[in-house]
Amino acid sequence: MPLMVRLTGRLLLAVFLMMACASCLVRRRQISQKRSNPTQKLITTDKKTLIDRIAQIYASVNSFSATVDMVPALGSADKGHITEYKDVRAYILFKKPSFIRLIGLYPVVRNKAFDMVSDGADFKLYIPAKNRFVQGRNEISAPSPNRIENLRPQHFLEALMVQPIDPVRDLTIVENFTDEENADYVLYVVNRGADGQLYFGRNVWFDRFTLRIVRQKVFSASGAILTDARYGEWKSYDGVPFPSHIEINRPVDEYGVVISIVKMDVNKDSLVTDEKFVLERPENTELQVLGPAPGSTPGATPVGAAGAERPVSAPAKDTIEK
Repeated sequence: MPLMVRLTGRLLLAVFLMMACASCLVRRRQISQKRSNPTQKLITTDKKTLIDRIAQIYASVNSFSATVDMVPALGSADKGHITEYKDVRAYILFKKPSFIRLIGLYPVVRNKAFDMVSDGADFKLYIPAKNRFVQGRNEISAPSPNRIENLRPQHFLEALMVQPIDPVRDLTIVENFTDEENADYVLYVVNRGADGQLYFGRNVWFDRFTLRIVRQKVFSASGAILTDARYGEWKSYDGVPFPSHIEINRPVDEYGVVISIVKMDVNKDSLVTDEKFVLERPENTELQVLGPAPGSTPGATPVGAAGAERPVSAPAKDTIEK
């Protein structure tokens, strides 16, 4: 065999072997992000579109009346214990700007477990089983060891209705958080504290396959997570898109709740009149005031609340916590 032919054959064999060995070092794998299917493509967008989307979703809901199943949980992962309460039926009423009311029923017997209302600044909470009526400001100055007393209607509203970006107060940064398992845009909202320092006020997560909101985290000025809300199973209610599955965690206050919407009426103002947000204090209930008394008279609806409340007789016991 001529020398040139033998050399050419050996060269081709060497090239083939090199290619075969190289292929042993290469592994192809399909990247499949969560919440996706093989036919979907990622949406590419900009920060303004995300900001406008929050405003659009918020503007589409003026009021709602919802029947929900709830799974409240008390405790925290940090302390190693979480107690869940199954099969709690509840009713949630909302009306802009900041009125919200939640009524919870015990499992099976469906007696009222709690009734709480807020006008955005103050709240009231009635616990029939303890014959107790709690009222105060929405802000929690010091968490109570009795976790149910840390419940605030406004915490639910903060999670249910993602607030629009304030162009004057809020600075924003967007992150494209896309890897093998995730495909999200994260919009960071930066605020300035009383000391002039910047801090993350909250962040809002968008699914890059649909641009639906899937998560919102709200922070304190020190960086603690105040609210961590996750949204899923978006559905159309009266032509308005809204998540039917919502998970709300309040790590600092050591409670959380999973909400599954059973029925929801959106923008039907006849179902959420001002009178629906009046929570009167039953007679002979123990009054507990948390922090500064809301309004001038205990038992009266704070200034600015929907409707007006009648004065009630003196309770058997009054306690005030600072």
